Amino acid sequence: MLAAFLTACGSAPKRSSPTERPPASSAGGGYYLDDGPGANAPANIEAIPDAVPKIEPLGRGTMRPYTVMGRNYTPMTRLEPYKARGIASWYGRRYHGKQTSSGEIYDMYAMTAAHTVLPIPSYVRVTNVGNGKSVVLRVNDRGPFIDNRLIDLSYTAAYKLGILGGGSGMVEVESIIPGQSLAAPQPAAAAPVAPAPPVAVAIETTPITAIPLPPPAAVAAVPAATSASSAATGGSYLQFGAFGVQANAESYLARLQTQADWLTGTLRVEQSAGLYRVQAGPYASETAAREAAERAGQVLGTKPVVVNR
Repeated sequence: MLAAFLTACGSAPKRSSPTERPPASSAGGGYYLDDGPGANAPANIEAIPDAVPKIEPLGRGTMRPYTVMGRNYTPMTRLEPYKARGIASWYGRRYHGKQTSSGEIYDMYAMTAAHTVLPIPSYVRVTNVGNGKSVVLRVNDRGPFIDNRLIDLSYTAAYKLGILGGGSGMVEVESIIPGQSLAAPQPAAAAPVAPAPPVAVAIETTPITAIPLPPPAAVAAVPAATSASSAATGGSYLQFGAFGVQANAESYLARLQTQADWLTGTLRVEQSAGLYRVQAGPYASETAAREAAERAGQVLGTKPVVVNR
C-alpha cells in the first residue's frame, strides 16, 4: 500500500513449497505480527489472473510530495518508463479490508502492490530474479517505508512469485504503459523492444517544505485523538509523517495502529500550516520521546523524528 507498512509490512511467514496450496489459517504460525493468510483463502489462488493494464486517471492527491519518518518522497506525476531492482516484501490479513492510499479497500487476494513513488494507479511487471517467475500488478497503495525495501506485494502476488515462505525476495520492478507489449521479459540476447511513449497526465503539485517548530513548552496532558485537528501545544512528540492530503495521513495512521499497537492510544493527525502530521504523544520529556522513537524504530524499521512544541 500503509497497501504499507508502513508497510511496511515485512513478513516472516512459515515456509512452504511453491507448489503447495497456501494454508487456510495462520493460527500458531510464524507470520510477522500475526500477519498471514485469512481464514477463507481462495482454493485456486494460483489461478488468480494477473492485473490487466488499462488507462486510468491518476489520483491527484497521491502525487503530492510527502514525508514519512523523516524521509521525503516525491511521487511520479505521469506514467513513464521505470525499472529498478530491490527487495520485495508482502502484506496480508492485518491490512485486508483496510483503506489504501488510493482510497480503495485492500484485498490481499488481488494482484496489487504498494510503492513509494510510482503513480497511483499504475501497472508494473514484477519478476523474482531468483526463479524467473513474473506477475503483472496494479499499484494502488503507498509503501513500503522500511529501509532497503522497494515494493510491497499482495499475499497472492507474493505466493505466485514464490517469496511467500521467505517473507521477502529480490525482484525487478518495471513499469507498464497501457497499450505496450505484455510479453514476459526476454533473455539478454533478444532484440530490445522500444517502449510506447509516456502517457502524460497534467497535475498541479504542492511541494511539502520543512516548517520550523517553536522551542519546547511546558508539558501538558493532551487527550488522544485519531482525527485531524489543530496542532496541540506543549510537550515532545514522535512525528511519523507529514502529508498534504488528510486522507493519506489517515490511511497511514491506520497502518501504524496495526503495526505498533502500543502507540494506538497516543496517535493522532494534527493539522497545521496546511499539512496533516501523523504524530504520537505528548511524552513527559524529550528523553521519554526518544526512548519511544527507538522502540518504534525497532518495530517499524525506521525511526520517527522527535519534535518539541
